[in-house]
Amino acid sequence: MTIAYWCVLFMGLLPIVAAGIAKKGFEGYDNAAPRQWLAKQTGYRARANAAQANLFESLPLFFAAVIIAVIADAPQYRVDLLALGFVIARIAYLVCYLADWPTSRSIVWLAGLACVVAIFFQI
Repeated sequence: MTIAYWCVLFMGLLPIVAAGIAKKGFEGYDNAAPRQWLAKQTGYRARANAAQANLFESLPLFFAAVIIAVIADAPQYRVDLLALGFVIARIAYLVCYLADWPTSRSIVWLAGLACVVAIFFQI
């Protein structure tokens, strides 16, 4: 399995980490209505939930970029490097979101997007 494919697997799981952070401690957590409970949260819980949503939203383009690049026989080392860059940017994104650093968060979000676009340019 290539590094890029490992990155795809990791990124598929990272939103679940953000969800776990949002639900950390489960104070008053209502498993019968989890979305309503999360909608009422503030602070780091609300930010973790928002990060979870954004992490999920970023997956289709990243997954497509990696799969198409591999099918098109793009240089694997470049695809791997850019996929790792995306993963690092998205981890940093989650950290910035949790720490409430909006400017840094936007910068690393853009870096992650740049990595995905660059994967397409390897084709």
